[in-house]
Amino acid sequence: MAITGRVAALLALGLVPALLVPHALTVLTWTVLVVSIGALDWALAGRPDEVQISRAPMRALRLTEQTTSELTLTNTGKRPLRALVRDAWQPSAGAVADRHRVHLPAGESRRVRTTLAPRRRGELAAAGITVRSYGPLGLVARQRTLPAADRLHVLPEFASRRHLPSRLARLREMDGRTAVNVRGQGTEFDSLREYVIGDDVRAIDWRATARRSEVVVRTWRPERDRRVLIMLDTSRLSAARLGDVPRLDAGIEAALLLTSLAAQAGDRVDLIAAGRTVQARVRGEHSPTVMAELARSLAPLAPELLEPDWPMVAQEVRDRMSQRGLVVLLTALEPGAVESGLVKVVASLATEHQVVLASATDPEAQALRTVRESSAELFDAAAAERAELERDALARRLGRAGAEVIQRGPHDLAPALADTYLALKAAGRL
Repeated sequence: MAITGRVAALLALGLVPALLVPHALTVLTWTVLVVSIGALDWALAGRPDEVQISRAPMRALRLTEQTTSELTLTNTGKRPLRALVRDAWQPSAGAVADRHRVHLPAGESRRVRTTLAPRRRGELAAAGITVRSYGPLGLVARQRTLPAADRLHVLPEFASRRHLPSRLARLREMDGRTAVNVRGQGTEFDSLREYVIGDDVRAIDWRATARRSEVVVRTWRPERDRRVLIMLDTSRLSAARLGDVPRLDAGIEAALLLTSLAAQAGDRVDLIAAGRTVQARVRGEHSPTVMAELARSLAPLAPELLEPDWPMVAQEVRDRMSQRGLVVLLTALEPGAVESGLVKVVASLATEHQVVLASATDPEAQALRTVRESSAELFDAAAAERAELERDALARRLGRAGAEVIQRGPHDLAPALADTYLALKAAGRL
């Protein structure tokens, strides 16, 4: 039961007879009168348990998009229902105007709609549906909260997809060349053509030359159907906020863009999301639904506040990739990575695969390095400079171990990784 402000107003109105007839019996009589009217109003109110509620199915949506939660209310009772209905969701669902006033005659149905603007990815839950049914006088209400098992699936934003058309154009340009003057690992036979001055004599096809009575060379093109494995770090390093986004979200954006580009190139992309334990595994298998599967798997990811287990990650890579391919490590380039075993793992993997390590940097650290007006700002700038020097030294060490190292801001990491992938593919290093 819920009491409205009208009951308090009626009780306050009792001050008038109490002042005219200042006696305890007057106050008691007025109180009993108000309670009796309230009880009658409660008895005449429609019963919330006689309301059937159904929710229209909601599609999965990307972060920053909006959707509508639609409820259908049916009054199965014999009394009209004057109610306030609340479609409650957890705060991160971003429910807007979730309270609806409904007048529902007996046997009729009404629809109410609540706009949802999610503020985080993952699976968001409805907190419950509350029906508060008022009596004819609006003094007292019956109330009931129905548990809701409804879920809204919020996928990653994939804001970096705006970079995809330009990278696909470069990919088509690479595939459309008549000849690629690269031989060796990472290329495959394309066609034969007549020899011209400047061609590598090692590309001459002597059998074809003998048949045609003219010198013929083989042309090559970048291989398709290559293996790409993305390892997304979900350890404590991924929990840091870089400007307005967590490092984990910057890694997710880079993984989505690279997967979309590599799938268009005909490569097979696998993904492992791991920190101390493996949180998600996605197999490409040339499926046209790989992007949808990847988005669903990445949506619920959350950082583990533990150190990464790099030897476990290396074993996962070896279990997945039996032949040479591209291994992309999306992690933080921090000095503490040396103690956690990252350098040893990268050096080991680089002997078997092409390794790219991509790290999202903190834009605020760059700002600290440029402001030196006060003594406190000077110390902050010195600390930021030292951290930058340590990261650069670690990047050089990883480079000597055989890895390509990319360091960019959270919004620039995804296109930079896509460009590196295209450059490696054009050079025949995949």
